[in-house]
Amino acid sequence: MDVIKTQQISGRAIEKVVVHPLVLLSIVDNYNRVARETRKRVIGVLLGTTFRGTVDVTNSYAVPFEEDDKDPSIWFLDHNYHESMFEMFKRINAKEHVVGWYSTGPKLRENDLDVHELFHDYVPNPVLVIIDVQPKELGIPTKAYYAVEEVKENATQKSQKVFVHVQSEIAAHEVEEIGVEHLLRDVKDTTISTLATEVSGKLTALKGLEARLREIHGYLDLVVDGRLPLNHEILYHLQDVFNLLPNLNVNELVKAFAVKTNDMMLVIYLSSLIRSVIAMHNLINNKILNKEHEKLADASSSAITAAAGS
Repeated sequence: MDVIKTQQISGRAIEKVVVHPLVLLSIVDNYNRVARETRKRVIGVLLGTTFRGTVDVTNSYAVPFEEDDKDPSIWFLDHNYHESMFEMFKRINAKEHVVGWYSTGPKLRENDLDVHELFHDYVPNPVLVIIDVQPKELGIPTKAYYAVEEVKENATQKSQKVFVHVQSEIAAHEVEEIGVEHLLRDVKDTTISTLATEVSGKLTALKGLEARLREIHGYLDLVVDGRLPLNHEILYHLQDVFNLLPNLNVNELVKAFAVKTNDMMLVIYLSSLIRSVIAMHNLINNKILNKEHEKLADASSSAITAAAGS
C-alpha cells in the first residue's frame, strides 16, 4: 500500500480564516446582481492581511467569470480586470493584499483547483472561501480551504494537490458592528409587526440552541463509547457552561416563574375576552343596521305601490 503524505505548498500553515461583514455583504450583493435565480456562481478576490497563520479577510471585489456547465475544464476568469481593480484598491489601502478568492459554490467544484492555481501568481498560499448565499441550515455560511500537495512515496505516481478545510469565523471591528447594526435597522421589513419579529428571533435562537445541545450530546456519546479520545479542555468548557446554568429547583424561582406566567396568561385571557365582546357588539350593531335598511326599503316600496294605485 502506498503511503501518502501531505505538505503545504508554500508558507506557514493556515490555521484560521476570519471573514468580516463587509465581505459578506459585498458577495451577497454581487450574487443578487449577477446570478440570482440561476444555477451560476460568482467568483471574486479576497483582500486582507495574514499574520501568524490567521488570514484576516477585510475586503473583496467581484471578477468576471464564466464556466461551461457541461465541461468544467472550460472556464474563463478575467485576470486583467482583477489586476486593474487591485491597483485601484492598493491606492486606497496599501495594507490590504490579495489573500485568496471566494466562490458562491455552494460546494467545491471540479475546476476549483485550476482556478486556485491561477491565484498562486498573486499570493504564495491563497485561501478559498465558499460563501453560501442561500443557507438552509443554521450556522456560519462560510467554509474555508487551502491547497496542499499529496506526495506519494511510490515514484510511479505523480503528486497532486487537494483542498484542506480550515477553521473559519465571522468577526468585525467596532466600526463595522455599528454599520451593520444600522444597515439591518434600515432594511427591516415594516410590514411585519414587532411581536412577530421578536417571536421569530426567539424561535431562531432556540433552534440554534437545540443544534448546539445535540452536537454536545453526540460528542459526549462518542467519548463514552470510546470512539473519540477524552479532551479535558472541552470538558472544562462544558463544566463551565453547566456551572453557569441557573438552579431551577429553588422554590422561590419556581414560584416567581409561576406568578409571571399567570400574569401573562391573565393579560392574554382578558385581551381575548375584550376582542370577543367587541366582535359580538359589532355583529349586533350590524344586524340592527340591516333591519333598519330593510324597514326603509319596505316603506319606500309601499309608498311607490300606493302612488301607482292612485
